[in-house]
Amino acid sequence: MSSETVFSISQRAVELEAALRKVIRGKDDVIRLALVSMMARGHLLIEGVPGVGKTTLGQALARALDCSFQRVQFTSDMLPSDVLGISIYSAIEQQFEFKRGPVFTNILLADEINRTTPKTQSALLEAMNEDQVTVDSHSYALPQPFLVIATQNPVEHHGTYPLPESQLDRFLMRVRMGYPDGDAERDILRSEAGAAQLENLQPILTAADVLEMQEAVKQVHVDESLVSYTLAIVKKTRESEHFSLGVSPRGSQMLYRAAQATAFLDGRNFCTPEDFKPLVIPVFAHRVVVNALYSSILKKSEQAEQVMREILESVPVPV
Repeated sequence: MSSETVFSISQRAVELEAALRKVIRGKDDVIRLALVSMMARGHLLIEGVPGVGKTTLGQALARALDCSFQRVQFTSDMLPSDVLGISIYSAIEQQFEFKRGPVFTNILLADEINRTTPKTQSALLEAMNEDQVTVDSHSYALPQPFLVIATQNPVEHHGTYPLPESQLDRFLMRVRMGYPDGDAERDILRSEAGAAQLENLQPILTAADVLEMQEAVKQVHVDESLVSYTLAIVKKTRESEHFSLGVSPRGSQMLYRAAQATAFLDGRNFCTPEDFKPLVIPVFAHRVVVNALYSSILKKSEQAEQVMREILESVPVPV
């Protein structure tokens, strides 16, 4: 695909990004990573304390896309059938009918996913990995595109269940939403921008547009030196004495796709090292497990990010 064609298609994504910035003030980096996840056919995990805009970002992205949308507020008493659906016997038809759950949508906002039990959390594994759901030995395809935007409060908060490694590995990246800076928060207070702009946000892209962009992302060229750069970082995570679990092959594939999506959003049909390096922490840090022997006063997630930065700086960037 030519550079001109990629640039032309990506301009619609630029309009989407600009619209989201009017709703979510002071979080341009988080908005960009959310779009990268969508374009790379991945799923996004947003972490932060309550009230910083995690749910608003998910709602804004859904409103800006002319796609079906479902929001599920996860609680400790939820069952897998509350997400996937359930088979109910019909006396009229004299057979079981499958009643589809909220997962059958283009965009699923899994709000506070770590407030539900691991059994219910795992209900999303097949959907996120294979774009299908299996209930009572029958498989049902999910609408395309399919994107899960999950939010979670820090695991130290009361009543939360840490996501298992297998669940975390299904998310293309994890991003953190901290408190806004002084100017952004002042703007929010004086203009009430979030609520007003969210209500007035109109669809900018359609499901067909998103699918076209995802196909365009696949055509972005990645030089062999950048593949070697990725594999060198992955190898170090597996050999590091600080990690009991390194980055999986799925993780390296996710970084590859995310870098392609970043180049696409910048209107390029080729990747550079700057498309890879800034994504290493968001894509890899939640896929590693810190060795208990190296525990510190830092949270495990912060420890993982700190070690990942050291690994990142130790690997030469290709010229």
